[in-house]
Amino acid sequence: MKEHYDVVIIGSGLGGLVSAIILAKEGYSVCVLEKNNQFGGNLQTFVRDKTIFDTGIHYIGGLSEGENLYKYFKYLGIMDHLNLKKLDENGFDIISFEDDENEYPHAQGYENFIDQLTHFFPEEKKNLEEYCEKVKDICNSFPLYNLQSEGKYDSEILALNAKQTIEEFTQNEKLKAVLAGTNFLYAGIADKSPFYVHALSVNSYIQSSWRCINGGSQITKQLLKQLKKYGGEFYKYKEVVRLNIENNKVVSADMKDGTQVFGSHFISNIELKTTLKMAGEENFRKSFYNRVQSLEGVISAFSLYIVFKPETFPYLNHNHYHFKNSAEVWTAHEYDEDSWPKAFMASMNASKKQEIWAEGMTFITYMKYEDVQEWAETFNTTVEDNHRGESYDEFKARKTAKFLVEIELKFPGITECIKSIHTSTPLSYRDYIGGDSGNMYGYVKDSNNPMKTLIPTKTKLDNLYLTGQSISMHGVLGVTIGAVVTCSEIVGKEYLVAKINQTAE
Repeated sequence: MKEHYDVVIIGSGLGGLVSAIILAKEGYSVCVLEKNNQFGGNLQTFVRDKTIFDTGIHYIGGLSEGENLYKYFKYLGIMDHLNLKKLDENGFDIISFEDDENEYPHAQGYENFIDQLTHFFPEEKKNLEEYCEKVKDICNSFPLYNLQSEGKYDSEILALNAKQTIEEFTQNEKLKAVLAGTNFLYAGIADKSPFYVHALSVNSYIQSSWRCINGGSQITKQLLKQLKKYGGEFYKYKEVVRLNIENNKVVSADMKDGTQVFGSHFISNIELKTTLKMAGEENFRKSFYNRVQSLEGVISAFSLYIVFKPETFPYLNHNHYHFKNSAEVWTAHEYDEDSWPKAFMASMNASKKQEIWAEGMTFITYMKYEDVQEWAETFNTTVEDNHRGESYDEFKARKTAKFLVEIELKFPGITECIKSIHTSTPLSYRDYIGGDSGNMYGYVKDSNNPMKTLIPTKTKLDNLYLTGQSISMHGVLGVTIGAVVTCSEIVGKEYLVAKINQTAE
């Protein structure tokens, strides 16, 4: 590691790696520092019983030729090296309810999306068309979402509430629930979640939906390859604990192992509250610091990673969003000990080896951080491993058994197919991904107070920038665009967008 770099990036999540490549391509000397054993943040995978599981990337949208993420990935040099499988065009997502035998598909392509749902709601075709137009209109008002440098969204768009806006299109209660049924993608809250978050989340999947064959860590691998190609450096086990400030600039970063690195620019791709703490509260406006401290983290999750006995459970080329009933679509995060879990998302990895049978399946449901508060002082990472004790193991076993009851109701016979079960809780998400209280998607965005969670990428410090899901939209596309916004502060937006568009042609 050199003593001085043009750009020092803290955290190797997607936002950090994309920022690193953009700036390395522009000739900057770049260094990425990662505290854990694995690079990639939410792109990490892990193996249990020889089966690959994704930590956070279960499917990706917008990767067909000419679509937005395709263009970004083409510019980054990774698009042609990804191993992808397209999900079922007539139903990449299936919405289902315990009290209804129908399975409602979200299909790829807007016409197909409308046609597939019209089978179930023949009277609603016009309403579905209007809903789809609204989603597209909202997405078109975000310039970088469409790789345009000019234009600005109307601030009124930010104040539209997702639940209310969806319900304006139809009187049919079931259709309302079906259209909102994938709100697990942004941890939907009835009175807070903005419609633009809904629109930006679902639009790219409706354009095209893909799974990464053998997991999303291949994206990290390809990004690191490109970073290396342009002279960028990256280091594991380098936990930054302090940023040293002089004359309103970050001059260096101190690491836990006692080493230090100097830089002209610093980009933080780690948790926002942690970043401010490292730089020192006194270096930010009091109002900004307090606003950040008051931000509410998105809820966390409890996940089951199931390995199947060979050739027992069929591979499903779609995802499931399952609810106890349609009334729970916006309230699945409001549970008590008895009613948990109210809903879950189910997804499986695509494997190169075979398509008939599934090797493993992931089930995710909401879980509050307070449910695991008892063990909050223990940390499990590749660097540090404190066994959380028998009480924690018992907690996980109890929750697993309860969750499996609900899963068996939806997929009768699945329990018989299980070879082994592995779990993660909000503490796992906190320790390995680094989110505040293990949150899934950064901070809650609120349609009632949209400006509160709009965090600028450029801080008050002259050379400290922010990126990642806590700052921008979450998800692969959202974080990639967020990194472009961050780098635009250094190289210029028009210039950068023009370069990305040229590469994609």
